[in-house]
Amino acid sequence: MNSKALTTEFIGTFALIFIGAGAGAISGSLVATALAHGFVVLGFAYAYGHISGTHINPAVTIGLLAGRQIDLGTAVGYIIAQLAGGVAGAGALAFVLGEKAGSLGATVPAEGVNTTQTFVLELLLTFFLVNVIYNTAVSGKAGNLAPIAIGLTLVFCILMGGPLTGASLNPARSLGPALFGNAPTAMSSLWIYLVACPLGGILAALVYGFLKDDPE
Repeated sequence: MNSKALTTEFIGTFALIFIGAGAGAISGSLVATALAHGFVVLGFAYAYGHISGTHINPAVTIGLLAGRQIDLGTAVGYIIAQLAGGVAGAGALAFVLGEKAGSLGATVPAEGVNTTQTFVLELLLTFFLVNVIYNTAVSGKAGNLAPIAIGLTLVFCILMGGPLTGASLNPARSLGPALFGNAPTAMSSLWIYLVACPLGGILAALVYGFLKDDPE
């Protein structure tokens, strides 16, 4: 197993939670939170893309596994590194914020948004993200501009879904703040993000395979 790739997945996911969730916890601004997440993905995609692909998201890794872009052993290693990075990032964020940590930007359903609505929205938003990854980075059509498309996709997904579900799109993004934050429903609703987001990634892989095989 490539230790360098696992290290970059850990660091990238750590940064995504530390910066992305941190922006939400500190400012409470939806725009700031969306941009922080998008910029982290953009920056680390350029920094580490040549080493690991910069998945920094178990849902992305599972989506790429479903499309046979990576093997099972690599996927398992990535997911462990990503979840560990997410937990470590949230722990570090809780430490530096202290009493101001609050919920740590935990992703939870908003009032009036039920479990089914949360599940469907997280599935669809993750589908959009992994769909763009497939059609830019995996296909090679976007070249060096792929990280920009991926980062911007995460931004617009958070701008839409943030007020409703927290717009996780990433099990590692939800796990750390659920463990270290004080959001009352974070742990009880965590399963939604752990299941819906990977399913969105798998759906993106299936759709990409269907469209790719379509005659032009």
